[in-house]
Amino acid sequence: MSQTPWIAPVVLEGQHVVLEPLHPDHVSDLRRATRDGELWRLWYTSVPTPEGTADYVERALAGQQAHTAMPFAVRHRADDEIIGSTRYCNIDAANRRLEIGYTWYAQRHQRSAVNGECKLLLLRHAFETLGAIAVELRTHWHNLPSRTAIARLGAKQDGVLRNHMVMPDGTYRDTVVFSIIEGEWPGVKRGLEFRLAR
Repeated sequence: MSQTPWIAPVVLEGQHVVLEPLHPDHVSDLRRATRDGELWRLWYTSVPTPEGTADYVERALAGQQAHTAMPFAVRHRADDEIIGSTRYCNIDAANRRLEIGYTWYAQRHQRSAVNGECKLLLLRHAFETLGAIAVELRTHWHNLPSRTAIARLGAKQDGVLRNHMVMPDGTYRDTVVFSIIEGEWPGVKRGLEFRLAR
């Protein structure tokens, strides 16, 4: 008898965005979103090229099938457009831990309420519905905007994994690891809600 996975597809709705389970039908919209700012040219991120978007979605859905990831498309409520993607990944159901990663948005939605609300929706679901005891957020050492944004959430830096990954161009990635643990969630939630209300 198969065991029910810890994480199942779910729609998470906020004031500015809706996170909906990623589907192959999202490919063309995501391809358009990547072109806004040519995001794949940022060497320290994992945004797909327009031509690689279908493979990106396929790999994300393979992770979902393996119960190691739960990917979402990010829909912007105001214009009803798919503007990016994010996911739960590195899911460790036995220890009730997961990571929020693979997050990117069309350039015009960066430094807006979008990222804060996406993180609020994902963290709230992780801690309050799934009963997670820790949520990790990781980024490239050289991705200073991402490191700043993660710290601003209220996450604490756990450390740096040196030569952690080989990037598509053959360079080595040092990965900065942050986390929020369950006892910190009420304070992090309050801070996120305060900033979004402003």
